Amino acid sequence: MNCENGTDIVEFVLLGLSSQPEQQPLFFLIFLLMYVVGLLGNIMMIVLITLDARLQTPMYFLLRSLSVVDMGFISVTVPQMLAHLVSSSKTIPFYSCMAQFFFFYVFGVTDLLVVSVMALDRYVAICNPLHYATVMNQKFCRHLVAGCWIISTLHSMLHAGLLLRLTYRGNNHLAHYFCDHQPLLQLSCSDISINEAAIFFEGVIVILGPFIFVILTYARIVAAVMNFSSSGRRKAFSTCGSHLTIVVLFYGAIIGVYFLPTSNYSSQRGSIFAVMYTVITPMSNPYIYSLRNKDVKEALRYLVSKTVFSH
Repeated sequence: MNCENGTDIVEFVLLGLSSQPEQQPLFFLIFLLMYVVGLLGNIMMIVLITLDARLQTPMYFLLRSLSVVDMGFISVTVPQMLAHLVSSSKTIPFYSCMAQFFFFYVFGVTDLLVVSVMALDRYVAICNPLHYATVMNQKFCRHLVAGCWIISTLHSMLHAGLLLRLTYRGNNHLAHYFCDHQPLLQLSCSDISINEAAIFFEGVIVILGPFIFVILTYARIVAAVMNFSSSGRRKAFSTCGSHLTIVVLFYGAIIGVYFLPTSNYSSQRGSIFAVMYTVITPMSNPYIYSLRNKDVKEALRYLVSKTVFSH
């Protein structure tokens, strides 16, 4: 794009999910419901795991960490989208847009990495149960989660810095409902080859690396589970199947958006995939990973009964 004409962009206009005004109230109600359900589910998990002594184990520590990340992840984009759905103004200041991009990446990549750490936890628990308490101790789990945050922050700083070096002039209409990578690259009138190279090379390590690790880990888990009794296999496959479904949808949507050249990017496809990994996945995680669990259900019943009878 030619940078010679036009003034520097000071704000972006987010075009959102639909340009049809009559559809926006419906979208508002749907996404408001999903946001509330996601927040309540994640808050419930954080409270239960914090208060119930029976859930003070490495697995639940990781689940609580995932809920914290999911709350941040879903809150980076959805409240702004809801505000834009009921407002005539769809603008976002330039540096607010860059800040949203940065925190979106921080929470999103941390989510991916924590999920891979959870796969490691299940692998050790199922394939090496005698050493589980020694390997997956609280200190080690804290270090793993801290490492996830550090890696995601460095990753986000790299890509946010590469975006800030670009020039944005003229057209400021962003074909998305939040400040995402590919739409921002499409609007830039600078050479984006370095940005695309960073996505493909550094992104492969940070994104595809954990995905491959999760798939291989679950493959080893499945091989180990085949030696269980039939009832044990059914329980393990039910849990693993739910986890893998979320992982594949989450990673698949991200790979479908970020690992294609910017010239092949479709705003409609990007928005559909984005709803999957920014809204549906963080909303579903507490219910898929936790609330189907017997220990969590018992902890929830105990907390509810204690709250009711205390009054």
